[in-house]
Amino acid sequence: MMKMKNDRLKEINDMVSIVKLASLMFTGIIFFQYFFDTDELSQNMIYRQSAYMGIFIAGLILLFIYFLWSFPSAKRMDKKNYRYIMFIENLFFIAIFFMSVLLSGGYKSEYKYIFLFIITSSTIQLGLKNGIVVAFISSVLILGMDILCLPNMSVNKYFQNDLILSGIFILTAWPLGFYVKIEGEHISKLEELVNKDGLTQVFNHRYFHDTLKEQVAISEKYKEPVSMIFVDIDYFKNYNDLYGHQKGDEVLRTIGRILRDNVRQDDIPARYGGEEFAVILPNTTEQEALSIADKIRKTIESTKFYGEENQPNGLLTASMGISTYPDKAKDDVELIKSADDALYRAKFFNKNRVETYISILDELKAEIDEKDIELVTSIKTLISVINAKDRYTYGHSERVVFYSRLLADKLELSNEDKNLLIYGSYMHDIGKINISQDILIKKMPLTNEEWEQLKRHPEDGIEIIKPVKSLKDIIPIILHHHEKYDGTGYPYKLKGEEIPYLARVLTVVDSFDAMTSNRPYNVRKTYDEAIIELKKYSGTQFDPEIANKFIEVIQEYKDKLDTLL
Repeated sequence: MMKMKNDRLKEINDMVSIVKLASLMFTGIIFFQYFFDTDELSQNMIYRQSAYMGIFIAGLILLFIYFLWSFPSAKRMDKKNYRYIMFIENLFFIAIFFMSVLLSGGYKSEYKYIFLFIITSSTIQLGLKNGIVVAFISSVLILGMDILCLPNMSVNKYFQNDLILSGIFILTAWPLGFYVKIEGEHISKLEELVNKDGLTQVFNHRYFHDTLKEQVAISEKYKEPVSMIFVDIDYFKNYNDLYGHQKGDEVLRTIGRILRDNVRQDDIPARYGGEEFAVILPNTTEQEALSIADKIRKTIESTKFYGEENQPNGLLTASMGISTYPDKAKDDVELIKSADDALYRAKFFNKNRVETYISILDELKAEIDEKDIELVTSIKTLISVINAKDRYTYGHSERVVFYSRLLADKLELSNEDKNLLIYGSYMHDIGKINISQDILIKKMPLTNEEWEQLKRHPEDGIEIIKPVKSLKDIIPIILHHHEKYDGTGYPYKLKGEEIPYLARVLTVVDSFDAMTSNRPYNVRKTYDEAIIELKKYSGTQFDPEIANKFIEVIQEYKDKLDTLL
């Protein structure tokens, strides 16, 4: 629709430019008649030179208008300057026409109606208001000329005739401008039908994508940030199952209204699909977007919805993810992916919260060799693919990173070892890219063949990161994070301190999160139940010292974990 709108504007500009070119050619005839008076030319050499000068000036003017007609998009499609440039151009034409009237006899001129060209074209191009302004200026010029040139006439027949002509100017601009206004309103209504979501009255999915591409292009041109908020209603399926789709539609309408009421004039709220909404925020930093998103979240939380007391948290709430171009994404597609990742981070970490996009690999880019940047970017893409295949893996990796930070501080690891543990935690399941989605989300027990395929993911993972020399130190962490302290793990059945220390650390936090998370094949354990499991398998599956330190961490943060995660 945006392209169609721009094409239509270009067609109007081309048509108006042709009218202006034709009017200037007509003006050229007036100039030629004045400068080519045969009697004067034959008697006066100076007059002949003036004629040649007039031809030259007229030619330059024609070339100028031809340029405007031939290259309208370069000038007119700049929305910030469009109306200003057009108004200046119209004033230029009024000046040219007034000069031609003066040269062709002034108040006696038969060519005063030439102003109709610019009145018509400006009304079509800029609307009723500008058309009336141009008609008024034109009328003042010809009537003022009559008064100034014949100030003492008792009956000024030229003024009377030009007064009628001024009326024609106004009557030309008025109905034509009114028609342009009606057509514009009609087109706006059609655009609204095409661009708006009928249920929520925010913009629809297609308009969202078209506008996002345009805003990213504008952002790149003017070096301004553009942010995006993804909004997802928490437990909406549960609400629909309880009260039916009609009540669910009422919730969607209310959320749409809340978005419209809580964004700024230039922001673009849209329904992305189902219970998901998105807001495009032009020229907005991440911090500003965070403030807007939290305002929306709090408004939704405080709004009274029918039957919300039966929702899991006793309220109907929404989770939100934020990303910003160009800081967190290189184009519109990556902006959507990163905001979506941030949204799922908010969904996994207790819902009813706002999360900004954070990638461990983005932090890593500051520390690796420049030649490896592209490879790390590719790894980031692979992790996004895994997230799409298995949302558990995404939430799991993020939580393991969180636990690893806490345990690293408890173990008093050096900054270097702490960073290695964090990077290894984030990428420890990257080898799952080679495992089919059916296996990753299977609810029944895995067959022997499927289990053997799953057990290959540590080795597959290190094959992916081997080309990145800056990541060589995390290879042992990824390769051995499924080894067991008693030597019964995989892939190499290492035992005790044969297992790299940071891999033993990762084994503890990886297993703890697996136990305390909902998985397709596992019922979630409470934190206390998971602590019992850590104690039970300390010395067999886990390094006892590390397990004990991690138990201390969990007991210290147990009451805060649901809030922190």
